[in-house]
Amino acid sequence: MTLSLNELENHLFKCADIIRDAVDPTDYKEFILPLVYYKSISDEFEKQYAENVEEYGEDFARRNDLYSIPVVPEGYLWEDVRAVSDNIDQALNEAFDALTEENPQLTGIFRADYIDADALDDDRLGKLVEHLSTHDLDRDSVPPDMLGEAYMDLVRHFAEEEGKSGGQFFTPPHIVNLCVRLVDEFEDGMTFHDPTVGSGGMLIEAARYYREEQGGDPTKLTFTGQEINPDIAAIAKMNLSIHGLNGEIEREDSLSNPAFTDEDNQELTRFDRVLANFPFSADWAKDDLQDDPYGRFDWHKKLPRADRGDYAFIMSMAKQLKRPERDEAGGKAAIVIPHGVLFRKHESRYRKPMLENDMVETIVGLPENLFQNVSIPSAVLVLNTDKPAEREGEVQFIHAADEAFYKELSNQSELTDEGVDHVVDNFRGWTTEERVSRTVSLDEIRENDYNLNIALYVDTTEPEEDIDVEEELVKLRELQAERDEIESTMSEHMEALNYE
Repeated sequence: MTLSLNELENHLFKCADIIRDAVDPTDYKEFILPLVYYKSISDEFEKQYAENVEEYGEDFARRNDLYSIPVVPEGYLWEDVRAVSDNIDQALNEAFDALTEENPQLTGIFRADYIDADALDDDRLGKLVEHLSTHDLDRDSVPPDMLGEAYMDLVRHFAEEEGKSGGQFFTPPHIVNLCVRLVDEFEDGMTFHDPTVGSGGMLIEAARYYREEQGGDPTKLTFTGQEINPDIAAIAKMNLSIHGLNGEIEREDSLSNPAFTDEDNQELTRFDRVLANFPFSADWAKDDLQDDPYGRFDWHKKLPRADRGDYAFIMSMAKQLKRPERDEAGGKAAIVIPHGVLFRKHESRYRKPMLENDMVETIVGLPENLFQNVSIPSAVLVLNTDKPAEREGEVQFIHAADEAFYKELSNQSELTDEGVDHVVDNFRGWTTEERVSRTVSLDEIRENDYNLNIALYVDTTEPEEDIDVEEELVKLRELQAERDEIESTMSEHMEALNYE
């Protein structure tokens, strides 16, 4: 039976109901997502294995180079686990260990220990395995893009279940879509990087956009990311794999231990596109990076504060962009930032070189309360190391925080499709629109001491309503007449009651 996307999503969401109350909602993702991934590769492997047996015979059918997915070792197919009725937790742990041993690229993906989760007994795990067994997840039954979309929705669902903490690994889809569209014009062979990758949403959206909006083949792009949280890094790895994308996710802090460098570890790898939503105003290892071997933090002799790493992330990402003087083309970045980055006085020392190097293309101010984990207003900073000639020496400011750009949900706000389109249209047209956008010369920004507060350049105040004097006078006369009538009635009542 062919599943629709909605049916597939509902099928996967029900997994949470089966283990509800057995584990904390913050742990749903760690126990369910690996199972969905395991089921999908096992089903696809079974299908490909049958085809290879028919074509090459059993002696050659298990050669790893015949498969476009991880190879499932003998005895560890999904149906083998399904046949277990006692100690299912141990069977799952062993299956994941066997998969990792057979496929070293899966190292770090299967982190959950089902034995340690005491409440996940044979009854619960049996029901969970049986529920996932009701539908095949091979690529003929469920195309990779549909499975990938359902998987991302499952990640979003778990982020919402977690509430505030879920926002640390999941960026709302409309913000992700906006970031991707602000750095589009993708081509085969391009490289994409997210140094704070979370669950991989930015990279996945770039791939979807290339396929659906530009008619490209995302398997001809390369996606890389780095994530400090090992459990979330595992989700990002599974996400890329489920979507059939070429890429690599590395663990560790991208500021202290950047994982993507040249062969000699002398320089950072440079990318065509960088997309990121870094943790706002987080602590960073300032003391350890005073003499950064990659020269990332050289915009000023004083480094950013140890308890506010915003510009440390921005400088690091700028260093990861391709440059026309060293590469065939420049690179672009779309970075979600807190508003303070634009105007904090002591940080003008970092804004100045960023602007004087003509790296800033656009700044988009967003509404507050868009994220689960922070309610403060944010913005998108667009960097471009090879700005078009007609944009050189200018920065575009877009004020997208008005109600025309978003809608209020029960507990947070959300950009609308129309709002995102409006921003992108103004960006592409390099448009100046009253109370929305304006292109500003670098000279004017210098006069403001490199302050990038959007309100300095775009009138963000609410317009006063035009007053129709004649209409207001008519209302006034009507109110005066009504008052006179009331006073007359009151006088009559007072006289009747013998009040003076």
